[in-house]
Amino acid sequence: MTFDSTTKAFHVSFVCTGNICRSPMAALVFGEHLRRAGLSDRVEVSSAGTGPWHAGESADPRTSAVLADHGYSTEHTAAQLDEHHLDADLLVAMDAGHLRVLRDEVQDADRVRLLRSFDPKSDEWAEVPDPYFGGERGFDGVMEMIEAAVPGLLDRVRAGLGLPAVGERSSASSAETTSPSEPAS
Repeated sequence: MTFDSTTKAFHVSFVCTGNICRSPMAALVFGEHLRRAGLSDRVEVSSAGTGPWHAGESADPRTSAVLADHGYSTEHTAAQLDEHHLDADLLVAMDAGHLRVLRDEVQDADRVRLLRSFDPKSDEWAEVPDPYFGGERGFDGVMEMIEAAVPGLLDRVRAGLGLPAVGERSSASSAETTSPSEPAS
C-alpha cells in the first residue's frame, strides 16, 4: 500500500485492550526508531485501547519503568479506539482478539497486522501477551517482543512511503556510489 505523501503522513496505530501497557509501549518505541531513521516527520504514530477503561490515564507505571530503563520516552495518555485510529494506514494489533476487533471495523484487512508478524523469528500469528496481571518480567518480555518486531515494521512503513527497505538501495543510488572502475553489484 502506498499513499500520497504530499497530503498527509503515513499513520501507524497500535492497538491493545486498555492502552496502558502494550500499545503505548509499542508506539513510544516505534516513534523513537522512526526518529532515529529520519522518518518521524513523515509518519504519525498513535495508540488506542479497544475499551474505555483507562482513557485519559498515563501508562501503567510498570510500562513507564521499562520504557525509561531502555531510554525511551514515557509520555502517554491512554485513548479509546476511534475513527482517527481506524483510518490509519496500518493498524498493529497486539493479540488475536484485537486483530478480530480491527478487522471487523475496517474494510481493508491488509491494513491490519499482528505486531509479532513483523519479527522474522516469530510465528506470523504469535501474540504479545498482556502483562497487566503479571509481574515486571512480563513487561520486560513485551519490550523484547516489540524491539524484535521494529526492523520489520520499519521496512513495512518504508514500503508504504515508497522507500527502499534498510539495506536495499535503489538502482540510482547504487550507481551513484559505485566508481566507474568498480562493477555495480
